[in-house]
Amino acid sequence: MKKSIYCVHPISGLSADDVFTYYTDIKNRLSENYNVMIPMTGKASLRCELEFRGEGYQDNPLTTNHAIFERDRWMVTQSDVIYANLKGATDRVSIGSMFELAWASYLGKYVVLVMDKESIHRHAFVMEAADVIFEDEETAEAYLEKLADGTF
Repeated sequence: MKKSIYCVHPISGLSADDVFTYYTDIKNRLSENYNVMIPMTGKASLRCELEFRGEGYQDNPLTTNHAIFERDRWMVTQSDVIYANLKGATDRVSIGSMFELAWASYLGKYVVLVMDKESIHRHAFVMEAADVIFEDEETAEAYLEKLADGTF
């Protein structure tokens, strides 16, 4: 039986095209080994956003502040592994990603983190919430594959 993985990545400040492309690609890359959960589930109505903001999507019941918060928290609770990719986040802290890492740590989830050496997210809490930290996605994803199938 496949393990579940929840994918964390900054969203605020990015375009819908960037966000949906990232999550489509990561889901495709990990789905052979994991049941992949992503925070964009049910958010197709946001595909035309020029720049995602941190709140204020109250016109759709699936994108209210509360719905987003609860769905993402629920997905973290349901996952066996959390894959947090903060690579390239340079101009603002991803508050949603930080909450997801905090929930994961509190719940004892296994966290694989990708982060630049000089990341804006470089903080003791972020680093201690992670079980393993990589500087590039390729190495992290190769590790996730080995983690899923138990290889050396």
